Amino acid sequence: MTVIKAKVGVFGIGLAAYWPQFDGLKERLEGYQKRIEDKLAGMGAEIVSAGLVDDAVGARQAGDLFAQGNVDLIVCYVGTYSTSSQVLPAVQRRQAPVLVLNLQPVPALDYLATDTAEWLANCCACCVPEISNAFARSRIQFNIVSGLLTEVEGYANQYYQRAWNEIEDWVRAASVMRTVNYSRIGFLGHTYPGMLDMYSDFTMHHAQLGTHIEVLEMDDLHQRVSAVTESDISAKIEEIKQVFDIAEPGRDKISMPVTDEALRWSARVAAGLDRLVSDFDLQGLTYYYRGLDGNANEELGASLIVGNSLLTGRGIPASGEGDLKTCVAMMMMDRLKAGGSYTEFYAMDFNHDFILMGHDGPGHIAISDGKPVLRGLGLFHGKRGYGISVQFQVRTGPITILGITQTGDGRLKLMAAEGESIPGDTLQIGNTNSRLKFGVDPATFMDAWCQAGPTHHCALGVGHQLGKIRKLARMMNLELVVVG
Repeated sequence: MTVIKAKVGVFGIGLAAYWPQFDGLKERLEGYQKRIEDKLAGMGAEIVSAGLVDDAVGARQAGDLFAQGNVDLIVCYVGTYSTSSQVLPAVQRRQAPVLVLNLQPVPALDYLATDTAEWLANCCACCVPEISNAFARSRIQFNIVSGLLTEVEGYANQYYQRAWNEIEDWVRAASVMRTVNYSRIGFLGHTYPGMLDMYSDFTMHHAQLGTHIEVLEMDDLHQRVSAVTESDISAKIEEIKQVFDIAEPGRDKISMPVTDEALRWSARVAAGLDRLVSDFDLQGLTYYYRGLDGNANEELGASLIVGNSLLTGRGIPASGEGDLKTCVAMMMMDRLKAGGSYTEFYAMDFNHDFILMGHDGPGHIAISDGKPVLRGLGLFHGKRGYGISVQFQVRTGPITILGITQTGDGRLKLMAAEGESIPGDTLQIGNTNSRLKFGVDPATFMDAWCQAGPTHHCALGVGHQLGKIRKLARMMNLELVVVG
């Protein structure tokens, strides 16, 4: 997986009239700003610095710099008081989301001993309301993080930790946004017929997400599978055996052995998928194809689960049934370092108040609770063909589900919920499936989730990710519905 760094434009603000009045004040604030830029870079951001801006001309120059740098997020460090007229131009050119850092250098002033110069070095709160008003009236999306600039001992340190955790979340969200904006997702085949919730307008994804949708034919994959060499197959078989355990046939009547022939064919197709992803420079793939009467397209379409699980596990999300929206949700979760496994609702357990969730097809094997398993299936329920499927349970602990749906007026919308993956028996049918609790009983949760108009799929990831998801939704101007 290639990690795309967020490009973060940074400028500090102050008032030029102060510098001749108070020796050393400007240099002190520049030192604080350098400390902030170093911490942002340590979070993985690519910094575009406009330095300390102290007049309207400098603000316009900063705005031009950020526009030329195509930054994803503009960070305004409030060093001391500044008029809003010399701040607004710095954020108007690029029209990127703005993060205002209201970070005080010390927990509190020594009120009786503090002179004007020292107060001005700590009065960041003074102009934050003023510039917020200017941003709001100019329809600039902005967000505020208040707290401590520097780590301290004692009670007040919570304000340092909270502020910098929030800032890191914003940087991560900006990185995910840039990933989605610049991603290329392959659409191989067509959507599963009749699933109206999953039908998507490709132009909608280009327009609202910046994502490029590369329409692919089964011929594109056939050609690459045919070109796979014996050494490619051998290497892929070895990889598969290292990643997966191979299960004996189970009690399910559609269960069958994983034969050497089936494993070899899945390895060939997986190697062909690697070539497809490389040749078309794909960062994601959604796919489905029925085929007919055991023809070549049916055989190929039924053999993609192993290869696409390997792709998903290394950060190239692959969603089945032609679900493009969930592929994007999986990408978001993966770049949040949460995984993001293709998932739907399986059953409600009213004895123990959890929901069983999973899916046939590819899963995010990197978040499996134990080594994932390959199972041979004599048929894929509701689909044509047969072959090898992947089974695992998402590891226990905190989880988040993220879905992307669309509204009646054609806007993409995020839906999310936090919960917990709990241990216990799951279905042994060659599918991923996990026991999930969402803080409310299954009936209440299902009522609320469905009332918001979801698609029937979502991306299941590990950890509680709502803080970052809220920031991502705001930066991308997407509605977010949180359930539970």
